[in-house]
Amino acid sequence: MGVEKATFGGGCFWCLEGAFQRVKGVLKVESGYTGGHMEAPSYDTVCTGQTGHAEVVQLQFDPDVIEYVDLLALFFDLHDPTTLNRQGADVGSQYRSAIFYHSDIQAEAAKAYIKQLTEEGRWPDPVVTQIDAIGVFYKAEDYHQNYFVENPANRYCQMVVAPKLKKFLDHHSDKVHK
Repeated sequence: MGVEKATFGGGCFWCLEGAFQRVKGVLKVESGYTGGHMEAPSYDTVCTGQTGHAEVVQLQFDPDVIEYVDLLALFFDLHDPTTLNRQGADVGSQYRSAIFYHSDIQAEAAKAYIKQLTEEGRWPDPVVTQIDAIGVFYKAEDYHQNYFVENPANRYCQMVVAPKLKKFLDHHSDKVHK
């Protein structure tokens, strides 16, 4: 089938990037911005909440190794999809829960997966994850790429990313690189 793309927003892109980099079948992970109206946004402008963009990760993955629905499952395990414009202490529309689909098949899979989670009652509050077609993806500045790996001593990485990553790796050992 070849390589496909998936784009997810669920809080700080460092958390999502650190987890998805370890998933079997994910070939590349880039942190960036999408979903807004400003051309060529920067981290500083996105942080104002005025660009409309979300912090996202864009994955290139091999669907023969990992299916899109499996990426959705991992995405929903990595963040709280019931909090509007917030993940923990990160607050603002740039931290919203969002799926930016690359095909009608992905859109339908995302809608069906959210419906399934809702029917299962996985969370007491409703899922607020936005589902939109991917627009222009703007790659984040170089210093945001591979951030957790290159900055493990960073306080945010120690306090937020590392615990989230440990929980993710413990729960999904069958889907991650050893």
